[in-house]
Amino acid sequence: MFNSIIFKHLLLMNYTVTLSSIIVITRQSFIQSSNAIAFIFFSSHAELLSSIPIHSLRSQNITSDNKFIGLENFVRLVQDADFRKALLNTLLFVLITVTLNIGIALVVAQMISWFKSNKVRSFFRMVFFLPCIAPMVATSVVFARSIFPTTTGFLNVALNKIGIDSINWLGDPKVVMISLIIYTIWVDVGYNVILFSAGIDGIPSYVYEAADLDGASEWVKFRKITWPLLGRSFQFVIVQTLISHFQMFAQFAVLILKDGPQNSGLVLSRYIYKMAFEYKDMGYASAVSLVLFVIIMTLSLIEQKKSAVDWEY
Repeated sequence: MFNSIIFKHLLLMNYTVTLSSIIVITRQSFIQSSNAIAFIFFSSHAELLSSIPIHSLRSQNITSDNKFIGLENFVRLVQDADFRKALLNTLLFVLITVTLNIGIALVVAQMISWFKSNKVRSFFRMVFFLPCIAPMVATSVVFARSIFPTTTGFLNVALNKIGIDSINWLGDPKVVMISLIIYTIWVDVGYNVILFSAGIDGIPSYVYEAADLDGASEWVKFRKITWPLLGRSFQFVIVQTLISHFQMFAQFAVLILKDGPQNSGLVLSRYIYKMAFEYKDMGYASAVSLVLFVIIMTLSLIEQKKSAVDWEY
């Protein structure tokens, strides 16, 4: 009996040592694998990451020699009225679309969460997510030919029905940016609806049940429970939406023609393409790309630092 107990004890010790060794080996393998993945990523992207600042310091026009010109491209940026117009349009577009996108997505996700049936919630999520699946080039063509035309467009027909005059959505420089914002919200808001819905569903139900016992209203529950506990979802959504909207290109190239009247629809992504592939000025396009990269990286780092959250249920 005593020998049997000792044997079982030794067997358990041997099992524990073996399991500990496996955990240590697994942890070491994970660290080594992570280091290897990081090394492969940076080594494979080193040329890409370094090419933009290098090319921005050179004159790379097809009609001229490829020579080092120092900071001339950046001096040209400061003096370029089209660049300043594109920068202002980009900042205005991103500020409005990101704010509206996140606000609308949060309200819609909260309303969807009020339905008790999973099938109903899934149906509404699918409805809002469908525009995100369609190619932006195709939907831009549909909006340009069916929604925004001055005489036969769906929007103007609806406005005329209620006694409002037609609006030149794609021809008026004061309205072009509004048209682009409307389209962008329609095509992109569903993605954030899904993210916020997932975040709301991840909040334990007993937190809301306790609030119900205290007689809290829907607004109080949203302000005191949903909003704070969506901190990490907010951080991810804001950063990803900022990056996505700064890089948007399809609607600016397809929905409007020639950057809109008076360059009212010209943004940095479109300006980069214009300089690189229409005017063949790769060096100047690289300088504009570097500016766009610095803006996106700076705003992303500020947002991550500002939205740092530390919470638990």
